[in-house]
Amino acid sequence: MTYVEDELNSQPECWTRAAGDAARHTAALPAAGERVAIVGCGTSYFMAQSAAALREEAGLGETDAFAASEFPRGRTYDRVVALTRSGTTTEVLELLTELKGRTRTVALTADPRTPVMNAADDVVALDYADERSVVQTRFATTALTLLRAHLGLHTDAVVADARAALAADLPEGLVERTQFTFLGRGWTVGLANEAGLKMREASLSWTEAYPAMEYRHGPISISTTGTATWMFGRAPEGLAEQVRETGAMWVPGALDPLAELVRAQRLAVAVATARGLDPDRPRHLTRSVILAP
Repeated sequence: MTYVEDELNSQPECWTRAAGDAARHTAALPAAGERVAIVGCGTSYFMAQSAAALREEAGLGETDAFAASEFPRGRTYDRVVALTRSGTTTEVLELLTELKGRTRTVALTADPRTPVMNAADDVVALDYADERSVVQTRFATTALTLLRAHLGLHTDAVVADARAALAADLPEGLVERTQFTFLGRGWTVGLANEAGLKMREASLSWTEAYPAMEYRHGPISISTTGTATWMFGRAPEGLAEQVRETGAMWVPGALDPLAELVRAQRLAVAVATARGLDPDRPRHLTRSVILAP
């Protein structure tokens, strides 16, 4: 078993622990009514997108998500939340250092022995969700679970769905598809983006991700026999039928969307294995992007 397989299989336990610990971190995490920005790079940026949308949908305050390198320096926030598995990513550390003394910051990280401990005002260490694989799975989803629980949006049903996602077979014929499109709405757009990234990283697959309603505005033209379109959450009316009419495989999101991401992680590993690739060692990638001064 690869590292990434072992790590993605442990997600139900990690989520349960994160949800149980959420109350201990209330002071460090955004309070209701605060104006908040959530930042990250790569996978962490896509989790930031989902967390920001969840918080706004819950009516708890204006919340933006940015890649750390694209944070708008001219805007004012009550708190900035940084997601960083390694705690060493250059863009995140530079932003936190710049905000020191001006904006309250909190970092969610997997390694409490890294520079982010001094760069952020508060740190939430999810060391039990750390990973050996370059490809992120459990840290990202555990950090999002902690934020969902903080917002009062996590239930035991989410963990049950994650276990179901690990136990059930992938749809027949899905691994053999040559192109994958992931769709989301609201907070699940970030999950769709992350599913596409997992497929690219682990299996070198041709993947795309869109807000579901945008899929009709051009992207559906690539759908054909040999492609698959996967929906995270409830699909817009009539979209499934339109996709099937192209000859593409339609994969509905039957589970909690975060559990659907677990299924997509499994697909990435399965496609990598079928193609003779090592999903723990994606080409041109490292665990953390550290830029030279």
